[in-house]
Amino acid sequence: MEQQQSPAKPGARVLVVDDDPTVAEVVSGYLDRAGYVVDRAGDGPDALTRAADHWPDLVVLDLMLPGMDGLEVCRRMRGRGPVPVIMLTARGDEDDRILGLEVGADDYVTKPFSPRELVLRVESVLRRARPAAPPVSGVLRAAGLQVAPAARRATKHGTELALTVREFDLLAFLLRNPGRACTREELMREVWGWDFGDLSTVTVHVRRLRGKVEDDPARPRLIQTVWGVGYRFDPAAEGE
Repeated sequence: MEQQQSPAKPGARVLVVDDDPTVAEVVSGYLDRAGYVVDRAGDGPDALTRAADHWPDLVVLDLMLPGMDGLEVCRRMRGRGPVPVIMLTARGDEDDRILGLEVGADDYVTKPFSPRELVLRVESVLRRARPAAPPVSGVLRAAGLQVAPAARRATKHGTELALTVREFDLLAFLLRNPGRACTREELMREVWGWDFGDLSTVTVHVRRLRGKVEDDPARPRLIQTVWGVGYRFDPAAEGE
């Protein structure tokens, strides 16, 4: 007998956007049985309309939609307000995955995929977007950055940063581990909560995060690349 998942947020609303009725029905069925409230849309304009009527807690979004593709839908939704997005792509091309991450998707799944794995990823993203209890570490401060995990707010020199769920968690983890070289595998495990996955996901998110916290993203000083290992947060660089 298949074990049901407990939703990270009871009654969370998930919008499933896919023009393939079979995929949409299977995904919606698994999410429904896992305890989520599910809305469905078959194209981009319909997705935007349904999101405006009932703002979702998370969107499962197909990249290859007719007319308005998933990238544009993601951009427009993010223009209206913060919402976690898991992108679906029918192609294994790395460029497609990176494009989805570049516009702010928090995770992606390549078709064909296991519906149970997708439910686990939904649960993981929602759990990190809405933590059940405030972390004991309190507010993190370094190099002009301030991160409040309980409030899910991050600022640089007093100016609020517009971070996705994963970008926020990545920045918080780096601030908790200053001066230490963190491997991509460790970041995938600690930030994404997965012991497996495409490590290019970490690379793209680091690049996006640098674009928001570095004075010159082309010459990063705070988030340093440790060649052959991963990345190191160097708060001392701010004062150099």
